[in-house]
Amino acid sequence: MRILVTGSTGHLGEALVRVLRAQEHDVVGLDILPSPFTGAVASITDPDALCAAMRGSDAVLHAATLHKPHVATHTRAQFVDTNVHGTLNVLEAALAAGVQRVVMTSSTSVFGAAMTPPAGSPAAWIDETVTPIPKNIYGVTKLAAESLCELFARQHGLPVVVLRTSRFFPEADDARDTRERYADANVKVNEFLHRRADIEDIVDAHLLAMERAPALRFGRYIVSATTPFTRDDVAALRTDAAAVVRERVPACAAEYARRGWALFPTLDRVYDNTLARTALGWQPRHDFAGVLARLATQAIDADIRSPLAQQIGSKGYHDRVFDDGPYPV
Repeated sequence: MRILVTGSTGHLGEALVRVLRAQEHDVVGLDILPSPFTGAVASITDPDALCAAMRGSDAVLHAATLHKPHVATHTRAQFVDTNVHGTLNVLEAALAAGVQRVVMTSSTSVFGAAMTPPAGSPAAWIDETVTPIPKNIYGVTKLAAESLCELFARQHGLPVVVLRTSRFFPEADDARDTRERYADANVKVNEFLHRRADIEDIVDAHLLAMERAPALRFGRYIVSATTPFTRDDVAALRTDAAAVVRERVPACAAEYARRGWALFPTLDRVYDNTLARTALGWQPRHDFAGVLARLATQAIDADIRSPLAQQIGSKGYHDRVFDDGPYPV
């Protein structure tokens, strides 16, 4: 199969190209930056270059985007140009080229304010029935891009699957308080409880979505590690999350003690991936319990990331360093 991957120099794009090449697909990577995974150095805002790269493709994995960390360094117009107009260009080029399956990488950030309940309220249980309330230009433009995908599926019969991915980036947390209170690995393992996924599972979800797009026609799915929590836990998660974790995953106590780690005292949201597992046949390999089991066999200073995550490393989001964290907020 000939597959166009947009954003191929980026973190997810490189992962997709690596895995697709290993499966012996004919892959064309497109990105504004050159790399060993990018054959077409161009922008998705350039319709002609996009159409040229799209020619002959059977599928498109659309991962190119401006991310939330760019909110402080890029204008709202740039977000609209890349995330909205760029997605429109991808969809129009796919339609013109006769592409039969498109997967768009979106983000759980589209839920925005819906993920932060007021003080005293239970944690938010986030599934596909929750109405998004974007709280920045990133969320607004990703939601608009999703709507374009739905429009092309409904009006033109273009099979499109939208994946709302949770955190899978390797960079340090953007919150100073979190960085100062917890080791970076501690933060990321904690997040597998409710808001993180490993890039190996993110790639698997994209490939399954590509395979099933013609049958699904259109769908939006949350892609995050399978949580050990249930809806019955949401009140307790807001007041004493650590107690709930110790009850649900007792093995965490010994490993956290060995590493000197701590659980978060409160959680404000939980991502539910049930629909993605059901509709896509997706079986994520990395969840909190599984990560803990792997850590228990490793030295304290061993890299906690999956092999694919280690291959890709950390790319960052900017071409400069900031004084207050990995990116400005």
